[in-house]
Amino acid sequence: MKILFAGGGTGGHFYPIIAINRALRKIAEEEQLLEIKTVFLSTSPYDKELLRQEEIKFTWVPAGKMRRYFSILNFFDYFTMGIGVLKAILSIFISLPDVIFAKGGYASFPALVAGRFFRIPIIIHESDSVPGRVSMWASSFAKRIAISFPGSVHYFSDKKVALTGHPMWPSGILGGNAENAYATFGLQKGLPTLFVTGGSQGAAKINDTIASMLSFALNDFQIIHQTGKAHIKEAIDRASIILEKNNIKSRYHPIAYLNEAELRDLSQVVDVAVSRAGAGSIFMFAAWETPAIFIPLPHAAQDHQRENAYAYAHTGAGTVMEENNLTPHLLFEEIQHLIKDAALRKRMKAAAANFAQKDAAEKIAREIISLALEHSS
Repeated sequence: MKILFAGGGTGGHFYPIIAINRALRKIAEEEQLLEIKTVFLSTSPYDKELLRQEEIKFTWVPAGKMRRYFSILNFFDYFTMGIGVLKAILSIFISLPDVIFAKGGYASFPALVAGRFFRIPIIIHESDSVPGRVSMWASSFAKRIAISFPGSVHYFSDKKVALTGHPMWPSGILGGNAENAYATFGLQKGLPTLFVTGGSQGAAKINDTIASMLSFALNDFQIIHQTGKAHIKEAIDRASIILEKNNIKSRYHPIAYLNEAELRDLSQVVDVAVSRAGAGSIFMFAAWETPAIFIPLPHAAQDHQRENAYAYAHTGAGTVMEENNLTPHLLFEEIQHLIKDAALRKRMKAAAANFAQKDAAEKIAREIISLALEHSS
């Protein structure tokens, strides 16, 4: 059984694919199905080592970006996209997968065109509350459409769409051990813990705001700050200057990136989170049942982060602070409000648990297998 994954080389596309790949292999092993062979067709492998560990073959294809604004690059990207489509057609002709699973985005366009050409069953998954252009285009010929947010159902045909949630691997982000977290990060027991993340790449604006808070915020809570690899040195250097004479500077813990084990352990000790509003982050905090403050990325495609954040906040599981309102003191006050109001945090935790669909990867994997068996019969 051959499955082709398609999507952009970003964490928001990559990690759901890893989750589904794990679910596919687990189901195949438990139910003694045919051997699963998987390929990731994209513009970037994102994490070559993880692909190797997961036994996913990577195939590179170029894909021109579909910009909504005028740029001379749009002209050249039409040629790039054409080359990508031809390469995808050749690759798929050689391997002939049973099903194509696409995460959307311009990087999945070549595989979707090729899949339609060969009439291979296609499943698309839309992470965001407002679908992207490629997902909307592909929905006309996709066999199945999986969505993360309930409100997205209105964009697609009722006969094809299913609310699955956002695929994550529970063993990768859930469980863990609080004692390990205390030891790994050097945390103080009994002191509230704030987790700050700007997503896998980090967020300079959020990083700047946290740096400006340090001198007074550390009196009330400790901070684990995932800065992103590109920002870690700046965060450490700034903190060393700001906290040079502060005797509680050990309460600030900047880190470039968190691995699976660290995330699992961290889930056991975080009281409040501050984050960008990508679907992956929202669903992770929902699975953790962690009250969160979301700061949407301005000018994101389809304004999807803002839409995601407000859709989630509407459930009562999180709050939203617009970046143009983001100041150190306002953010500090919002964090303090959540930390001090135990009853509110309890309600938010319950709302998060109700929203999270921790079996999303398994649901999608089973549908992929069903389509693959139907296609091969």
